[in-house]
Amino acid sequence: MTYTIEKIATLIGARRYGHTDATIGWLLTDSRSLSFPEQTLFFALRTQRNDGHKYIEDLYHRGVRNFVVESASLAPSPSPAAEGSITPKGASPSWGMLDGANFLVVPSPLAALQRLAERHRDEFNIPVVGITGSNGKTWVKEWLYQLLRLSPKIGGAVTRSPRSYNSQIGVPLSVWLLNEQSRLGLFEAGISQPGEMLALHDIIQPTIGVFTSLGAAHQENFRSMDEKCMEKLQLFRDAKVIVYPSDNDCVSRCMRRSDFKGERIGWSRFSQTAPMYVTVSHPDSQPSSTIQERRSHITYTYKGMEGSYDIPFTSEAAIENSITCAATALYLGLTPEELAERMCRLEPIAMRLEVKEGQHGLTLINDAYNNDLQSLDIALDFMNRRAEAPSDNPNRERAKKALILSDIYQSGELPQQLYTQVAELARKRGIDHFIGIGPEISAQAAVITARMPASFFNDVEQFLHSSTFRSLHDEVVLLKGARKFGFEHISEQLEQKVHETILEVDLNAVVNNLNHYRSLMKPGTKLVCMIKADAYGAGAIEIAKTLQDQRVDYLAVATADEGADLRRAGITQNIIVMNPEMSCFKTLFDYDLEPEVYSFRLMDALIRAARAQGITGWPVHIKLDTGMHRLGFDCNVEELIARLTSQQAITPRSVFSHFVGSDSNDFDAFSKHQFELFDHASQQLQNAFSHKILRHIDNSAGIEHFPERQLDMCRLGIGLYGVEPYEANANSTLQCVSTLKTTILQIRNVQKDETVGYSRKGVLTRNSRIAAIPIGYADGLDRHLGNRHGYCIVNGQKAEYVGNICMDVALIDVTDIDCEEGDQVEIFGKQLPVTVLSHILQTIPYEVLTSVSNRVKRIYFQD
Repeated sequence: MTYTIEKIATLIGARRYGHTDATIGWLLTDSRSLSFPEQTLFFALRTQRNDGHKYIEDLYHRGVRNFVVESASLAPSPSPAAEGSITPKGASPSWGMLDGANFLVVPSPLAALQRLAERHRDEFNIPVVGITGSNGKTWVKEWLYQLLRLSPKIGGAVTRSPRSYNSQIGVPLSVWLLNEQSRLGLFEAGISQPGEMLALHDIIQPTIGVFTSLGAAHQENFRSMDEKCMEKLQLFRDAKVIVYPSDNDCVSRCMRRSDFKGERIGWSRFSQTAPMYVTVSHPDSQPSSTIQERRSHITYTYKGMEGSYDIPFTSEAAIENSITCAATALYLGLTPEELAERMCRLEPIAMRLEVKEGQHGLTLINDAYNNDLQSLDIALDFMNRRAEAPSDNPNRERAKKALILSDIYQSGELPQQLYTQVAELARKRGIDHFIGIGPEISAQAAVITARMPASFFNDVEQFLHSSTFRSLHDEVVLLKGARKFGFEHISEQLEQKVHETILEVDLNAVVNNLNHYRSLMKPGTKLVCMIKADAYGAGAIEIAKTLQDQRVDYLAVATADEGADLRRAGITQNIIVMNPEMSCFKTLFDYDLEPEVYSFRLMDALIRAARAQGITGWPVHIKLDTGMHRLGFDCNVEELIARLTSQQAITPRSVFSHFVGSDSNDFDAFSKHQFELFDHASQQLQNAFSHKILRHIDNSAGIEHFPERQLDMCRLGIGLYGVEPYEANANSTLQCVSTLKTTILQIRNVQKDETVGYSRKGVLTRNSRIAAIPIGYADGLDRHLGNRHGYCIVNGQKAEYVGNICMDVALIDVTDIDCEEGDQVEIFGKQLPVTVLSHILQTIPYEVLTSVSNRVKRIYFQD
């Protein structure tokens, strides 16, 4: 569905500058995600950390001609250009001279985006489900889609939020996806602050409200759970019905206080008088059952109507989400028979893009989350950011990109129309080779091959036996397929073969932790993120790409070789080398790396090397020793200033020091002394130069502990990876980034008084079930955890390590745990924080994280 630029200007109440006709079909808030410039309207959003107005000229040169800008950013053009020329304050005057561009001027581009989505929503008189809650929103949305997409009562396409688009920006972008084929809308709404839900209500305008759960997420911004619950209920103020968990005391209490006038469908596992009463059993969940066989049986009474269904899941979260979906689907007209038939075929929700290392130089991006045009666009955008040009290969602009795509179902569009859009999207995103799998997409081969090289196959088996499959090498490959096609077989064939121990890295958690610290920082303060030691074991390249996407100011590594590896992987962000060696100067210059300088010996050698290559003004970062007594110049900086100002080969870009104990209040007096030394010395250095020298001393703990000492820049290290650095912060909201997992290889029954493992150290005091897991000290599992000094997590329960930990295998006691061979084991992660292991080992989390060996496969995912 499209709008003229004139119509949009009217809908959002904008002053329009420029008179070029345009038709808008795509809304853009992130300049990196551009697909169809000629039909794109860019909203120049302003945040504490960034300003979208900075990207207007670049977008113009990439083909965008339509912009929503903030009136506060505008000034009269200094040149006598066309009437109505405008220029943002502090920007290039040429911005107001962009021929053929339309500028819609509003007080707030974000409010304008939300207003446009609201007016777009007004065009549709269809059922719209608004979903909110602390957990389960995406799960419920996707299961409702699976249950309702084939319903004749819906009679058309179901439009839903892409992934977890539930924020103040994500919701309007989701609602914009409603089109002429839409017959039902499913939209998530998430909040983190009081007062946010009203805007989302006006955009979604739900006719049906779904409240999934209430938990502790974002509780730090609310005075009470009741306040947060009442804020969430604002979404449903005009809905016809609410589905909610009446067993939750807080939700029920707030529902009683609410003035909601519509129908209330509270579901309960305890009250038989509830509108929907349910009971749950697990008929097949015996110890002998495999994971695939385990299921839950739910019986219910819904408004006096009895029914039942099975789901192929046993977790409490899955059961509760299924009940929420059942109540909603029954209200929308699904019969008990239809519900039972579809519930048993529910598919798991893989709410993430996974990045894996493949064979033959391949990088695999596996997206089995959903398969439609919107999710394809998101996945292709993610792919583009993983295919940057290697800086040491000028003859290759970027990595080759291949898309493997299956038939797309239930789009509501004619096949030729749908696959024309698919082909255009792939072409705009720079796909080099298109591989289509399925009869429907193969039938549209002519549409796709007219735009790019393409190959087509009826099914996965045919593709796996083809020369096309055998020819894949040195490419970034996106796998995007409907579940029925079995794309996991492609992934299995292309993945690099390693053992079953993996380190899962949650890129969303990295971004959330980054934004948490940004929220604590003063506007304008820059940020350098530490990715030394292979990003604390998480994998420097993928972490660097994620941080570069988030536009951090600097990345920091330990050695020049680490920086060179990042450059070869396409990282263009400024990189600081914290521990440069005398032998690395050529690498610094060749790969545009900025060294820390901590001694006169190092400084003199660097100056000689720069002069030898005719280099002037190379940026360096001066380190001062204020009490760590590790590396750094003394704080008596007169000689340092004299020698720096007497040459032109290098120039200080920043000056910094390290707190000894910012993580503890015990060292506050010494931290104050350190800061005073640094403040005086760094000011002296700044006074000796006319250009701005960035001053920084706060690390992860210091950002929160000493906000008044944030200065020009802060350094974010362990906090970025989800480990709370400040011991006084008992209510950390940081998210776990790295989860070390493995699987049970074998379980055997061992009798009392027998021993297990080397040197007969694992003596058993009872008849036991002992499981072998494929992880050992060569993978980074510390031997000191053996002999019941430590434990891992199996199916939510503690399993102690028995006997000595071997090089490649460890043994665990699972006597009291319902588990089978093939079940997953967590070594550390969300269920077992890395700080627990570091405490047992009497060390620090840094050592545990960085000890995970390179033979452990890293898998990256993003919601």
